[in-house]
Amino acid sequence: MRTTLVTGGAGFIGTNMADRLLSQGERVVVLDDLSRIGVENNLSWLRATHPDRLQVEVGDVQDAAVVRRALQGVDQVFHFAAQVAVTTSVTDPVADYGVNLGGTVTLLEELRRLDDAPPLLFTSTNKVYGKCKGIEVVERGDRYEPSDEAVRTYGIGEDQPLQFASPYGCSKGGADQYVLDYADTYGMPTVVFRMSCIYGPHQCGNEDQGWVAHFLMQALDGNPITLYGDGRQVRDVLFVDDLLDAMQTAMDRVDELSGSAFNMGGGPDSTVSLLQLLDMIGDLGARPDVEFGPWRVGDQRYYVSDTRRFSDATGWAPKIAPEQGVALLHEWLTSSRLAASRAS
Repeated sequence: MRTTLVTGGAGFIGTNMADRLLSQGERVVVLDDLSRIGVENNLSWLRATHPDRLQVEVGDVQDAAVVRRALQGVDQVFHFAAQVAVTTSVTDPVADYGVNLGGTVTLLEELRRLDDAPPLLFTSTNKVYGKCKGIEVVERGDRYEPSDEAVRTYGIGEDQPLQFASPYGCSKGGADQYVLDYADTYGMPTVVFRMSCIYGPHQCGNEDQGWVAHFLMQALDGNPITLYGDGRQVRDVLFVDDLLDAMQTAMDRVDELSGSAFNMGGGPDSTVSLLQLLDMIGDLGARPDVEFGPWRVGDQRYYVSDTRRFSDATGWAPKIAPEQGVALLHEWLTSSRLAASRAS
């Protein structure tokens, strides 16, 4: 029976990955410090849904002793533990650095201690590209689009120059480079996903991170939404089930993919602007009121992943279109809130 360590395993992506692996009959070790609001509910759900084969280590990924204990008998590692909000990194860059960069190096060093290090997949971010220098955008209706036809057709590829922006971009970008270098310097099997906007069940979305879930939650609660900037910012969104498919594919082929970074998102066929997402929510019967605020540090007017490098290497492609995914998340939020109200 394969054993997988999922750091940040009570978070959004971690909970979904742990659930999938446990449902497939595998053993999962979840390492999480439970610092993010709402993740206790995810962990309780995991424990109730999978009473067997789930091991939980409550602790900090910066603590080498905790990491060493969690790694015992592990066959693969999904490293999701992170400080995830740009705004929080601006307020407290030292804490952001500690979790994102310090925690990642701690994990890498504990893996390096092992005689046969298991493969590691690390979730980086599109923020490593900063404001995407050199990519000009124009307003077209309720969205921004690149002036360059190739970028408009395919998205932004891994050849885009790195330009870390915000303390969050620096800490995640530094960790990104460490993970890749440990493959080169020490021969450790590692893969990096530079992710765009992921959404789906178990996402504790808020104003700073997880914007698709945040918009839906605000709408269901009848609260207004603040758009920072003009709302024409465009992202490629990827439903979490499609991401898990890509991650498992990467692990299955880690020998040939090791030492590589891949841009990961829905790609050009799965783009929405913030304003367009509000229209989708309105089609579900819950369009919220909108307020506007100033642009935020490091915000990208346009970011869409060119996923061809990963798709060409593995054959992976997303299956769930934004309209379908948003409807699925709306359904999950509605049903989970109903269940919580009945239990209270």
